[in-house]
Amino acid sequence: MTVAERIREGLGKCSPAERRVGRLLLSDYPAAGLDTVARLAERAETSGPTVLRFLSRLGFDGFGDLQEALRGEIAERTASPLSLLTAEPVPTDDTLLGRAQSVLPSATARTLDLLPPDELDAAVVLLSDRRYRVSADGGRFTRLLAEYLVLHLMQIRGDARLLPTQPLSRTDVLLDIGRRDVVVLFDFRRYEPDTRALAEECVEAGAKVVLVTDRWLSPISGIADVVLPAQVDAVAAAYDSLVPTLAVVEVLVAGVLSASGEDAQRRMTRFEDASRRHGLV
Repeated sequence: MTVAERIREGLGKCSPAERRVGRLLLSDYPAAGLDTVARLAERAETSGPTVLRFLSRLGFDGFGDLQEALRGEIAERTASPLSLLTAEPVPTDDTLLGRAQSVLPSATARTLDLLPPDELDAAVVLLSDRRYRVSADGGRFTRLLAEYLVLHLMQIRGDARLLPTQPLSRTDVLLDIGRRDVVVLFDFRRYEPDTRALAEECVEAGAKVVLVTDRWLSPISGIADVVLPAQVDAVAAAYDSLVPTLAVVEVLVAGVLSASGEDAQRRMTRFEDASRRHGLV
């Protein structure tokens, strides 16, 4: 488990002061854990012994143990496909299917098991609220997931769009982002500076940000309104799998569909009628 996963799993068993420590670690992850005990305690408005009790409750043998785990995660967060490939050989043909049958269902199940229910509920509330306009964006690979989400939301609730990549069109769209917007961002390791800058711009404009990220948590997690982490265990050692994240997207779609009720049915009926008129179905 990552440090973030251990914190989320242990928060419910902690005292209020210990929970402040945990929430601070998650809000500024992993940087807050690389500071001193005294500084972490000061920022969490508690004491050094409380910080150490919290870490002990999570199974760490002191502050040094926490920092060693975080430094290991930082190395994983910045791993490139080439470095991942050289660290683990490609499975041979006779083990490929067996590995897929083992890795993908397990990673998906673990993703859903560790998905914070409160965060998921908050994401569904935002995405199903017709008072908000929904925009989505992602990186080189994860933009596919952003588009997949938007295509469903177009049918279910409307007023959903994929942020354009063409600079002039993108500038025009971002100029009008404000308090009536929800922006869904997909950001996975090696986290893209442009996505972080986009998140900061949206937050500054008053928009709500829903972040879908990996188990190591994108830097955007510190400013996002909702954070949904996913596992990335893959069949191919060189690349992270997006299969578990696709499951998260489909859970969101199901949640919005359920929350929208008859409004969704009416919208989908009109959408299909319009699609037939334009030769889309």
